[in-house]
Amino acid sequence: MPLVQVFRDGRVESVHFGSRVVLAPDGTLLEARGEVDEPGYPRSTAKLMQAAGMVRLGLDLPSDLLALAAASHSAEEFHLAGAAQILGDAGLSEDDLRCPAHLPHDPVLRDQWLADGRAPRRLAHCCSGKHSAMLATAKRNGWPTAGYLDPAHPLQTRLAATVAELAGEPVAHTAVDGCGAPLFAISLRGLATAVQRVATAPPGTPEHRVAEAMRKHPEMVAGPNRDVTQLMTAVPGLIAKDGAEAVQIAVLPDGTTVAVKIADGADRARMPAALAALRRVAPEYDWDDVVKRCPRLATPNMVGL
Repeated sequence: MPLVQVFRDGRVESVHFGSRVVLAPDGTLLEARGEVDEPGYPRSTAKLMQAAGMVRLGLDLPSDLLALAAASHSAEEFHLAGAAQILGDAGLSEDDLRCPAHLPHDPVLRDQWLADGRAPRRLAHCCSGKHSAMLATAKRNGWPTAGYLDPAHPLQTRLAATVAELAGEPVAHTAVDGCGAPLFAISLRGLATAVQRVATAPPGTPEHRVAEAMRKHPEMVAGPNRDVTQLMTAVPGLIAKDGAEAVQIAVLPDGTTVAVKIADGADRARMPAALAALRRVAPEYDWDDVVKRCPRLATPNMVGL
């Protein structure tokens, strides 16, 4: 189904198709466009559920580092230091990580690293916070840290169960994400249900701890030059998380939830599609002002449907 149009001189030049789910605060369905019940990969939006699963398993981190565990970070120096702290406090090091060595996700930082002659590092991978937390959780439970990415590892079987529970549906397939971690396929409706349950969980629960950590530390969730961090900063209490291949979720403070998957994987279309839904379901916010204050949300010549 068409979700985003790209205009040139007043005429439609390109169209991005995709699927979108919108849930009311009580979980009832407000919108379902496209293939919302077909299994798909949530990519890094699954980190909310994985982080909640790790807290259930005893992971105990300060809120900024818990937000980093649910992040796709830009590799700012404070991100690298945070991931290193999670590892160090567990008696581990960067060498224990099994995510690939990467340059920073943020293109400005990446160019600076290259100019400075810095080599790729595992800590610089955008998922190093999650991987560090996975290792710390395994260590806390007395499970092997070697092989922590194996889908049969005790950590991963429990995280799969958490994803299925929160989504309200079984995991349809287990693949390998770009960072090497298991990737659990669920429907877009299931993804919306899961992130809403994390965001609206009562105080004292592992899910609430994750949600509050992300709300308090949007800079940890991505980075100051990223659209999700800018959106969360502009709308206090909102949770936003992006995923590879153009997956996007957003949960308003009242629990209204939007989940988007752009069919062709075009990253440029995920936020316009999400913002179009947010404008309709939450007109009480001045979205034009939000976009004006967030450079990364500005998408000239693109209109979400």
